[in-house]
Amino acid sequence: MAEELTGLAGDRVLLGRTSTAERVSDILRSRISEGYFPPGTRLSEDSIGGALGVSRNTLREAFRLLTHERLLIHELNRGVFVRVLTVEDVEDIYRTRSLVECAVVRGLGEPPYRLDGLVAAVEEGRTAAAENDWKGLGTANIHFHRELVALAGSERTDELMRSIFAELRLAFHVVDDPRRLHEPYLARNAQILQALQGGDRHGAERLLETYLADSLERVVEVYRRRVGEEGAP
Repeated sequence: MAEELTGLAGDRVLLGRTSTAERVSDILRSRISEGYFPPGTRLSEDSIGGALGVSRNTLREAFRLLTHERLLIHELNRGVFVRVLTVEDVEDIYRTRSLVECAVVRGLGEPPYRLDGLVAAVEEGRTAAAENDWKGLGTANIHFHRELVALAGSERTDELMRSIFAELRLAFHVVDDPRRLHEPYLARNAQILQALQGGDRHGAERLLETYLADSLERVVEVYRRRVGEEGAP
């Protein structure tokens, strides 16, 4: 925990002079997504508040916001914990992903499309794989899908999926073999990108639909073994 708090103290500069619960929640969301606070971790108000230099009330409001986003859970008389997803949570996350991501691709309209973000995410993934950085590859995969959603040009959709992808990372942090989980999808990201570069949004949607169905099956298989139906570590 001491190492995580040292890194968190470095984030204090991000708060600037306008320290708000929203800014604190942004920092904590990023740290949770990066795995600094793994699922099941109890978050200490005193330690985190001290590291960030914020008041107890500001921190509690940030915790409330992240609880609303399903990243944290408050347990009576025990405190605030990083949420441990259930298998049903993971299935619901993928159901939402399929509804939103496929709809974004389906509604793209006529090409050409602005694909710079997708190109960068695929290259990020290739670099991570070449360096055997499998958690980094998982991050690159998330970036790919975030950029895919961004093609809709909708701030509301971006905000919704930001929360969904942050929840998904909670599941990824429990998995003990990130290479097996993430490596197969690097090539499939490139296939979706290639279809969009060729103006074939219908083909890209079919690839994406199959991709998400296969990913759900793989993640649930591993997650069920690691966590179980009750969501207990």
